[in-house]
Amino acid sequence: MVYHALGIMSGSSLDGLDLVFAHFHEQGGQWSYEIEASACYKYTADWENRLRNATHLDARAYCQLHIDYGHYLGKEVNRFIEEYKLHYKVSLIGSHGHTVFHSPETGLTTQIGEGAALAAATGLPVVTDLRTMDLAFGGQGAPLVPMGERHLFPGYDFFLNLGGIANITRAADSYIAFDCCPANRVLNLLALQLGKPYDDEGNLAASGQINAALLTKLNSHPFYKKGYPKSLANEMGTDELFPLLIDSGSSIPDLLATYTQHIIEQINQSAQSLVSSEENSEKKCLVTGGGAFNTYLIKGLEATLQKLGITIEVPSADLINYKEALIMAFLSVLRWRQENTVIDSVTGARKPSIGGALWNGQEA
Repeated sequence: MVYHALGIMSGSSLDGLDLVFAHFHEQGGQWSYEIEASACYKYTADWENRLRNATHLDARAYCQLHIDYGHYLGKEVNRFIEEYKLHYKVSLIGSHGHTVFHSPETGLTTQIGEGAALAAATGLPVVTDLRTMDLAFGGQGAPLVPMGERHLFPGYDFFLNLGGIANITRAADSYIAFDCCPANRVLNLLALQLGKPYDDEGNLAASGQINAALLTKLNSHPFYKKGYPKSLANEMGTDELFPLLIDSGSSIPDLLATYTQHIIEQINQSAQSLVSSEENSEKKCLVTGGGAFNTYLIKGLEATLQKLGITIEVPSADLINYKEALIMAFLSVLRWRQENTVIDSVTGARKPSIGGALWNGQEA
């Protein structure tokens, strides 16, 4: 069977809307994929501001944003289809939405971008709300990507996503995955203090000095003492760690150097918890997400993870940028097939589940 699906991903770093159109081939339970088109549409200043401040809205304004963002997604999907001449090619859309609240300890997660609005705007079947079924079964509702990694990327022992939040996956008989720490969302906020959207290749961080006392404070956050499965909310980075950095009074290059080291140490700590002392063989780790372009960060990770026998592989720019959107498209295919979309050993749920609400934008 071949499925033609479009995936949409909006990450916590707010660097834009990622879209991928891919063909998924299934034969005898084995999957392969081929990306036909991909793009990142940068948010306007207005949309970036609306999404950044969504947590502060009253209930009515929040509901309106949910609807407005769904229509916005539909407009951008139609633009993507037009630009890449995909008319009548797309059979299904998988949209992660934009996470505003994520509090798994209370069973709460919200991803805005109303599926009905998106389906109505595109006239296509749409799968949204991919996390809540897992939360209802007592899981974290995240990470979602390990199901895609299992089927689409065989041959790796680890996966590391360096997005707004850094998360790690250990690929074994029983998959384990969890959030490590806030990553690009905090680095980008620091770069913005100098009028830059991000620290290009980590050059600013490389010019700074690590503040050892501040690093110790960052590493002492209670989240890092929790065992997996675990996932974190954007607010940990924006409302807790970022103010701690700014209040230290250090220069922005020093803060970037310090926070980059914090990311390295937390990823190393996470990887250590997933490697047995009896393991001697070399292990491969596929690194994706915007942080894969941060040369300073990657060099630090290479030197640190090498001590655990883990070798980093940075793939093509297309896969770095669009792996998560690709997997959202794939999860929509699994939902369409009525197959599990979440791995319970990853999220800690009582059972695996078929997550996602299906909205049909077509006539009967």
